[in-house]
Amino acid sequence: MNSNKKIIVGMSGGVDSSISAVLLKESGYDISGIFMKNWEEDDKNDACNSKKDYEDALRVSKKLGITLTTVNFSDKYWDLVFKRFIDELNLGLTPNPDIFCNQEIKFNYFMKYALSLGCDKVATGHYAMLKENKAGLTLNMPKDKTKDQTYFLYMLNQKIMENLMFPLENIDKDQVKNIAKDFDLSIYEKKESMGICFIGKRDFSSFIKKYIDTKPGKICDEDGYMLGEHAGLFNYTIGQRKGIKIGGQKNYSEKPWFVLKKDVDKNILIISQDHDRLFSTGKVGLENINWIQGCPALEKVLKARFRHGGKLIPVTIMQSDNKYYLNLSERERAITPGQSAVLYDEEECVGGAIISYVC
Repeated sequence: MNSNKKIIVGMSGGVDSSISAVLLKESGYDISGIFMKNWEEDDKNDACNSKKDYEDALRVSKKLGITLTTVNFSDKYWDLVFKRFIDELNLGLTPNPDIFCNQEIKFNYFMKYALSLGCDKVATGHYAMLKENKAGLTLNMPKDKTKDQTYFLYMLNQKIMENLMFPLENIDKDQVKNIAKDFDLSIYEKKESMGICFIGKRDFSSFIKKYIDTKPGKICDEDGYMLGEHAGLFNYTIGQRKGIKIGGQKNYSEKPWFVLKKDVDKNILIISQDHDRLFSTGKVGLENINWIQGCPALEKVLKARFRHGGKLIPVTIMQSDNKYYLNLSERERAITPGQSAVLYDEEECVGGAIISYVC
């Protein structure tokens, strides 16, 4: 009987976690919610307002007749997520703190805390699906492929998944909003959180300057000719077009400029008007690899996604000197060190890794 199973739902104040709670309650589970705060900020501004999110989560919990408690992991978030984010920016990388947060906070400290309260499983509002085969549990794309969040979840393992539920695995976003309307939950109109959670609506550059040394340097073309000055390499990522701010250049075409690479040692931003130079066709190095059910067979053809929502690219897994890398079967634009390469066998996410190099 579901009524004998206690489920704790991670309640963010958004529509997805709220409807996850609705679906579980309707299925007869004994549910409660926990609101997790990971960032200390001035709740008077409208940038990253956890106070408003908590109020929304509390209002939904009262509507459903469930208890809502809070837990604050801000110190651990600072040490394990934010510091790593800053360190990698200083190395010229483009890190993804949402993946760090899932790995270090949500599916580590938060899950352990929830399980310590005596629940049977923890549920979240992620769009992903769990299945089972002879080797154990697998992570799969959800019914609503347009909302697929498996890219952010590739670090999951068997122990975590045994204690996890994704109530939205067989439902699409429109259905989620309609259920919220039916339950008269005003959060159905709430905008989805976009971008880096601790920055929110603030300007990225202005915010990061509080925590990282700004080192202006040269902006050069591939031949080393100086075209302008950048305001710190952390402001740019591979493939970026907007925000380079070099204006019109004599002796060059009117084609747009793109960030091609960052020379951290010389503090130079290298840009190009040749869009084809952004495409990779060779190898992609992998580090900090996580295989959900063990490494797939070497040279097996899989598909890789190099950014959330990105195109699935055919690849083969290779190994040399005990290090893994991918061979691309198709060219892909702006594969960026510091981001993640997430691998799929059909709709199953088999694992992923941090991109260490592209050549």
